[in-house]
Amino acid sequence: MTDSPPSLRATFIPVTPLQQNSTLLWCTRTMKGALVDPGGDLDKLKAAVAQHGVTLEKLLVTHGHIDHCGQTGELARELGLPIEGPHEADRFWIARLADDGRSYGINGAPFEPDRWLEDGDTVTVGDLVLDVIHCPGHTPGHVVFHHAPSRLAIVGDVIFQGSIGRTDFPLGNHADLLEAITKKLWPLGGETVFVPGHGQPSTFAHERATNPFVADRVTGLVS
Repeated sequence: MTDSPPSLRATFIPVTPLQQNSTLLWCTRTMKGALVDPGGDLDKLKAAVAQHGVTLEKLLVTHGHIDHCGQTGELARELGLPIEGPHEADRFWIARLADDGRSYGINGAPFEPDRWLEDGDTVTVGDLVLDVIHCPGHTPGHVVFHHAPSRLAIVGDVIFQGSIGRTDFPLGNHADLLEAITKKLWPLGGETVFVPGHGQPSTFAHERATNPFVADRVTGLVS
C-alpha cells in the first residue's frame, strides 16, 4: 500500500489597515506551512498558525507593496525563517518599504529575500510543490503561487473578484497585467480557485464570464 499524496490546506487572514489577505497554507502530511504575504499584524498571523497546529518553515512574498510585505523581514528575523520571493524586479519596491509605511500608517522595513524567484521556479511547503508564475503589471516583479493538484492559486494583486490590480503606481504596466492574466492565469483552468490580495476568493471561470476588465467578451478570447 502506498501513502496517499500530501494535500494542501489554506486559510487567509486579512491584515493591515488595507485588509490584505495573508494566506497560511500547509501540507497535511507534515503540518509544515508557509505564510504568503505576511505584511503586518504579526500577532494575528502567529495566532492563526498556532490555532491550526502548523509549523512554519518559510515566508513567501508575491510582490513588494507595503501591505503585502512591510513586516516580512521582521517576522523572518523573529522566527528564524527564510523568505522566498518575489521576482527581483520588485527590489525597487522593497527598498522603499520604510517610506511607504509612513505614508500608509504601516510599520515597514526593507529586507533581502533568501531567494528571488523566477518564472518557472517551484517552491516547497512540507511535501507540497507549488509552481511560481511571474505575472508583471501591478508591479514588475509580481509572482503567483499555484498548486495544480489542489487547483488553487495565490494571486496577490494581479486579479480580484470583479476587478484587476492597479497599474498607476510607479513601474506599473496595464498591458503587461492583461497579458499576464490572459496568457498565464487563464491556462491554469477555469476551475482553479484563487485567493486575491484583497476581498473574497473566486475562480478563473467566473472572472472570464463576469470580470468587466478581463472577461472573454472584453478581451475577445474564446474559452
